[in-house]
Amino acid sequence: MTVIARRLAGHLARGIVMILVVATISFFIVRSIPGDPVAANVQKLIEQGMAPEAAEQATRVLYGFQPTGSLWQQYTDYMAGLFAFDLGQSVTHAGAPVTQVLGEAAKWTVLPVLAGTLLSFLVGIILGVYAAIKRTGKLGDILAISGSLLHGVPQYVLGLLLSAIFATLIPILPADGPVDILFEPGFNAGYIGSLAEHAVLPVVTYALAAYGGWILAMKSSVVTVLGDDFILAAELRGMKRSIIFRYIARNAILPLFTILALSLGLLLGGAVFIERIFNYPGLGLLLLDSITMRDYALMGGAFLLITAAIIVANILADLFYSVIDPRVRGGEEVGA
Repeated sequence: MTVIARRLAGHLARGIVMILVVATISFFIVRSIPGDPVAANVQKLIEQGMAPEAAEQATRVLYGFQPTGSLWQQYTDYMAGLFAFDLGQSVTHAGAPVTQVLGEAAKWTVLPVLAGTLLSFLVGIILGVYAAIKRTGKLGDILAISGSLLHGVPQYVLGLLLSAIFATLIPILPADGPVDILFEPGFNAGYIGSLAEHAVLPVVTYALAAYGGWILAMKSSVVTVLGDDFILAAELRGMKRSIIFRYIARNAILPLFTILALSLGLLLGGAVFIERIFNYPGLGLLLLDSITMRDYALMGGAFLLITAAIIVANILADLFYSVIDPRVRGGEEVGA
């Protein structure tokens, strides 16, 4: 077995353990909430005229575990459902399966987060290189200041400012919902154009919120690389500046790829404020609504999905770094 395969197996094993831990915590949180929402739901159904056995069965379907029996029996029942991808049903979505509700919400979060993060990454690393190379001039100072300012502004403040400017003061962009209801869903120009138009403000908010971190990180990484011996040797040999520039950027960007993968996983659950501001029906807004409405099955499922996303991001970051960094590859070949 190669080093990468062993590393992947180790990551998967740890990831499964972490998911089981989060599932366990979410189960016991639901069972420990004052008033016992599970027993309260059984009692509510009985009061509505349902037989006790039917009320217990309906509650079992809702929460994913049998509401009667010992706590250990309920827990094993819940975990058995989890391995079958049965997370129960949502109270706030007309009894729809939690997995279905999460899947519908995920598509509205993944694309804007992905677009905004990649946009900020590309712009940030390019300007970060110039900020480092021109750090003694006005351009370097301006770029560094812009990164510092945006890095310190919370996401929701940026979202509110953009909404106020481009949806109220200069109303050129919509600031509510993911698409205009006048267009029929499907692969047509009107619907796709409306989707893109409604996504502009969320995507730009994501991009601006992350831009400061990328440009500052890239500037710091480039400054570190500029002091390496191979850069000095290249300059002494008279190598062209364009080639030296590529060497600097290539080596400085390596650590940032790991941060990029991790940030994609974290942003999946960190979109609560932006999606609330723009009324975007993604995972962040879904999680907030599930907490507000006490939809415990949906809340637990959202936590699990966010946890899984972060774990997958960690695995991809580690594997991707092994592929793009020749020093890591060389070490693996020697070890293998």
